[in-house]
Amino acid sequence: MQTLSLPLSNLLRNKESFKRLITHFKYLHTRSGTWSVNSSTSWTRRSWGPKCVLVSRRQGPLGQLTAGNMCTSSGDDKTSWLWSVYNETKQRTLDLIPVISSNFVNPDTIFANNQMSLQDIEIYGFDYDYTLAFYSSHLHTLIFNIARDILIEEHRYPEGLREYDYIPNFVIRGLHYDVQKALLMKIDAFHYIQLGTVYRGLNPVPEKEVIAMYEGSHVPLEIMSDFYGKSSHGHTMKQFMDIFSLPEMTLLSCVNDYFLKHNIDYEPVHLYKDVKEAIGDVHVRGIMYRAVEADIEKYICYGEQTHAVLQKLSKMGKKMFLITNSPFDFVDRGMNYIVGKDWQDLFDVVIVQADKPGFFNDRRKPFRRVTDKGVLLWDRIHHLEKGQIYKQGNLYEFLRLTGWRGSKVLYFGDHIYSDLADLTLKHGWRTGAIIPELRKEIKIMNTEEYVHTMTWLQALTGLLEQMQVHQDPASQTVIQQWISEREDMRLRTKDIFNGKFGSLFRTYHNPTYFSRRLSRFADIYMASLSCLLNYDLQHTFYPRRTPLQHESPIWPEETSFQSHRTTAGSQRET
Repeated sequence: MQTLSLPLSNLLRNKESFKRLITHFKYLHTRSGTWSVNSSTSWTRRSWGPKCVLVSRRQGPLGQLTAGNMCTSSGDDKTSWLWSVYNETKQRTLDLIPVISSNFVNPDTIFANNQMSLQDIEIYGFDYDYTLAFYSSHLHTLIFNIARDILIEEHRYPEGLREYDYIPNFVIRGLHYDVQKALLMKIDAFHYIQLGTVYRGLNPVPEKEVIAMYEGSHVPLEIMSDFYGKSSHGHTMKQFMDIFSLPEMTLLSCVNDYFLKHNIDYEPVHLYKDVKEAIGDVHVRGIMYRAVEADIEKYICYGEQTHAVLQKLSKMGKKMFLITNSPFDFVDRGMNYIVGKDWQDLFDVVIVQADKPGFFNDRRKPFRRVTDKGVLLWDRIHHLEKGQIYKQGNLYEFLRLTGWRGSKVLYFGDHIYSDLADLTLKHGWRTGAIIPELRKEIKIMNTEEYVHTMTWLQALTGLLEQMQVHQDPASQTVIQQWISEREDMRLRTKDIFNGKFGSLFRTYHNPTYFSRRLSRFADIYMASLSCLLNYDLQHTFYPRRTPLQHESPIWPEETSFQSHRTTAGSQRET
């Protein structure tokens, strides 16, 4: 998945800025483990004198350097030289920061994992919850409180659990839960646990204990969650992928915490199943739906401009449909508030209680028509008609009745597995992921603190990678100080997003498991549907060509493109 930053060509406003960035970038960037700063290469900026010269890979691998290439002076001189390189690198990094800081990422941008043109899209489909309708944090508190009380009153859990309230911002989406060990954790795209993000109850588990339990930090494929993030068929990990799962993770953590504090012996598998059932009851019994309908202004955020997006698509003659797992009364009440009483006029097909992801795979369930009073009719469905409400059904029947197939369909949803995975893998629909957390994370990334820390972190990492060849005691003392500084910065870049689990998208330098699935199942992703208002319906989204590890970091076409872009931008401004 692309990094959350603007393309290099977008960072620059004039040729001088571009030259400055090229100079700094050539200096700071590491090419497969070596820095290209030797005066005999085209990447050089300066050398460090006759005794100590850094070489580029073009002159040979770093591991093949002879003693003659390295500093041969005393330990004190070597230490002074290392610190001079450090200070010079840091100064160059500070010089680079204003160039980066002045070009923020717009939180309302739509990001592309796969090239896609809106000109090719004829039909737009939507999920309802956290796609058309956005909810306030009060909803998480409501779900937590109701499920907690169900545990106490119906599952006979200790009355003392009422002392626990919902903890906002304790967890993030995309975490894994080890059902058998009762551990909540963040895992990266390569199945490695991010140490420092493993929690038992409300307390972190020491890294040594985690490594002992898992015989390292890697989670084998056979115990990872299944395709839909569930713990089933021998998988002991459950991945929480939707926003509704935040109160569930918090409740699991609180109940575990209570049992541990009171030295109560319990079976973690039973606890997980009971909490899962209690959370499910909040939805299945309609408790949450009735509460939201009774005080809709408290729970639904109106400001996401859903109405404007739907109106824009309708005026351009686009077909639209809704497929949601929520019941009709709940959807109708919410859409009346967000769009207006005539909201159904905007949609060609409306399907409720669809039972996704089963809707995309189970061919056995036929559609049933629902009256305005909620009565289910028994007649066979031969057409999906505008103005009618349908329940359940399946995608194969939907495709047969509508003929809406392939890449002319774009479907938006917030759940990467339940909403998007099957559509892109099996049916060739284009998919758009709604990631509300994106807006907050980009705003953090735009801060001076983050830009400063991350830029220096990358420069220091490159410095460590280069200087690790110096194995003498004096050099290693300096390098160990750099390693400690780097670790401190890595923790800061985690804590700035969330003190417990960090960013939704990264585990230090690696993408998270969530990011990996997002890049695979979503053609585009954005913070909300309102981002569509910034683009015309002829727009083509191009994924950035981010260099692979063995590729050059700067592409020649970006240089020539920038000159044209700068000229065009100047003409627009005058």
